[in-house]
Amino acid sequence: MFRRMRSLVGLNPKSPPPKRLLNARPPTWQRRAVRFKPPDMLDTVHEIAIYIHRFHNLDLFQQGWYQIKISVRWEDNQISCGTPARVIQYEAPDVAPDDIFGVWRIDDADHSFSTQPFRIKYARQDVLLSVMVSFNLTIGKDESPLTSAVILKFELMYAPILENGPEMQASFDAVSAAFHEFRIPPKALLGLHSYCPIHFDAFHAVLVDLSIHVVFLKAATYTRAQKVSSTSHVVGNHAEEHHEEPNQILGQTWTLKAVKLIKLLLASRELILGELQKISKAIGETIDDLNNADLNLGRLESISSSRTDSSTASLDISGMNMGVEQLVGILHNILEKSNGVIEFGNDVMLYTLSKEELLDVFFTVGNQLSFIWNAFLKFHRINRIRIIEHLYDAWASDRKAEWSIWMIHSKIEIPHRYLRSGVDDSSHHNGLGKVGTPRKSSEDPAQSSIMRAELHRKSIGQMKINNQSVQDMQIFGDPSHVPVILVEQHIMNVPLHDSGDNSLLHSLNHNVMAAISTQTGERTAPKLGFGAKKNGRILKVVVFVHGFQGHHLDLRLVRNQWLLIDPGVECLMSETNEEKTSGDFREMGSRLAEEVIAFIRRKMDKLSKYGGCNDIKLSFVGHSIGNIIIRTALAESMMAPFLKHLHTYMSISGPHLGYWYSSNSLFNSGLWLLKKLKGAQCIHQLTFSDHPDLQNTFFYGLCKQKTLANFKNIILLSSPQDGYVPYHSARIELCQASSSDHSKKAGVFMEMLNNCLDQIRAPSSQRRVFMRCDVNFDQSTQGRNLNTIIGRAAHIEFLETDIFAKFIMWSYPELFL
Repeated sequence: MFRRMRSLVGLNPKSPPPKRLLNARPPTWQRRAVRFKPPDMLDTVHEIAIYIHRFHNLDLFQQGWYQIKISVRWEDNQISCGTPARVIQYEAPDVAPDDIFGVWRIDDADHSFSTQPFRIKYARQDVLLSVMVSFNLTIGKDESPLTSAVILKFELMYAPILENGPEMQASFDAVSAAFHEFRIPPKALLGLHSYCPIHFDAFHAVLVDLSIHVVFLKAATYTRAQKVSSTSHVVGNHAEEHHEEPNQILGQTWTLKAVKLIKLLLASRELILGELQKISKAIGETIDDLNNADLNLGRLESISSSRTDSSTASLDISGMNMGVEQLVGILHNILEKSNGVIEFGNDVMLYTLSKEELLDVFFTVGNQLSFIWNAFLKFHRINRIRIIEHLYDAWASDRKAEWSIWMIHSKIEIPHRYLRSGVDDSSHHNGLGKVGTPRKSSEDPAQSSIMRAELHRKSIGQMKINNQSVQDMQIFGDPSHVPVILVEQHIMNVPLHDSGDNSLLHSLNHNVMAAISTQTGERTAPKLGFGAKKNGRILKVVVFVHGFQGHHLDLRLVRNQWLLIDPGVECLMSETNEEKTSGDFREMGSRLAEEVIAFIRRKMDKLSKYGGCNDIKLSFVGHSIGNIIIRTALAESMMAPFLKHLHTYMSISGPHLGYWYSSNSLFNSGLWLLKKLKGAQCIHQLTFSDHPDLQNTFFYGLCKQKTLANFKNIILLSSPQDGYVPYHSARIELCQASSSDHSKKAGVFMEMLNNCLDQIRAPSSQRRVFMRCDVNFDQSTQGRNLNTIIGRAAHIEFLETDIFAKFIMWSYPELFL
């Protein structure tokens, strides 16, 4: 076993570069022997190196032993798969000795690689694995490169913790708990360096930090890959594999293949050198082995670096000794370009070479690529942390562009105030901008959103998807079933007057701690001074609040995405109102306020031991009536010291204007039953039946409170498919039914709407972002059932998937930092 492990490690990355110039031609006896080699001398291979840096437990439900299993295969061939070529363990996994056992292993049956098993005990646990494994995918003589994509499969293997402890190593039998697949498009197989996070699924929420590095190389051996036992010492008989006659070896097919492979090797060489230059510059380190090497190609340098202008290029065949059939084949190969560009000069230059010269070029370029690749592996081992950080930054910046396929962005303006007629009086005021084009009165906003999303969904299949980057198959596997999000964004830049903010920061800690002491009945001396400690930091707190009859972990998928963007954030999954959501919103809000203050106090006490903090950023995420509980809590006097620290508010399907003008008759009947049979006070408040005078109802009073005025970022998520919450109520916008209603009810509704919009426009910060996000789920696979009819499916879908949150949060990461 250990003998096999040493053989798989491959080249020592610390070995010095060869002294011979890389572009030097082989000795005369080697060149003379080349012409008698079989055509499999042109064998090439894709090497895919996967560096597994860290396993981070976000939300695994079970303690136990885990490991990562990796396999590689061609997309159109379930049998042919890559084989592990080398494994380099950079350093021992960073865990306690009792929390890891055994070594990484390779399974000869399915050509897979498995990391060392490690023990997971608690949430937010890190395991640094620091191992690089390379897979080889050989391209045989009958196969053509760049015709098929490659699928990388990562499996999360699990085994329970047994009482016999160390004895489990002898009978360790892990099962596959989840898997995550990625696709490397054919063009990306020539050269790729990419960060590639693995999250598995909603029930196995982890983060595996890894990077993928791909190169196209000349094969080290010249026989086609065969499946052999790990104990076998003979791969095969060369003489038995090749039966071509010499005239076939020197024929047109061989020349075309040689030219094609040389051009692909040159392209891979150009890609990998360009990427290494970017990486070297980004991390501020030079690759010494490449600086000391001669990588020129001599007279062939123009083939890889120049592009001949087709308008001035000429096809000179006077010196070429070839038949008509071979000339026709060469012309066909030249003219058949994927990009429609005719490059006579470079192609013909290769075709003018003899077979011996083509093989010479093939080996020269191939040897250079091998040297460059091994120089990178050595460089990677020394600078792996900074390289993966650089690749992560590039990956994060590309998310908005890649995921824009499923997002439609537009700018909106907030009307100054709506009048009873349904129009706004912005023309009479100097508001913050002009009003966008209003919808036609006959349009149903929810249906318009659905139709717009469906039209966009149909066009997704014709959209151009980046074919030179790694594709996440959880999204790209079936693009038509991914949620489509319509984003309306309004950014307000408001100049603030100097009102002594610096002195406020210095005194704020005393006020906050005094408020905490008063509410909790304790006398606590101020321990922190905002801005007083140079080594302080910002305390970031995000509070997640569930909905009606919900669970405190309902929003864990959104929490996990937030943690991926900002690992330093402190998350409070509110439990204080669990199994108490049928009562009065005032009581629920008071309980939440006390829970939030106690949580912040614990975190501030903890930070006081490490230098304190400079500021607080307090954010909230609510689902359904959890949003009303949040706004009620913010109206509590005990929360006053924290209002200046409010950062981002994400409302997921929240009934901010109550349940007036709901068009879902089935759901309205259910609400009526809840009021009659259960006597739920919150339902009375949602339907404005808690007081005979509408202006004395709970919701009317809540909308007059400045609960939204202090957030720097406000994001309202809605779904036109959600029948549980009125569409206009989740979006805080005008309802058409209210425009045609001339009763007192419509007047009260318009007052509530204008009060909420006034808060959104309030100049509480220099820059405020207000967004409405319409999430249109694909419900074609659910069929027509009761959940889809009454609109429950979309309401619950917000809790069961995180793709919508991933798109929004990674497209606008500045709102969540």
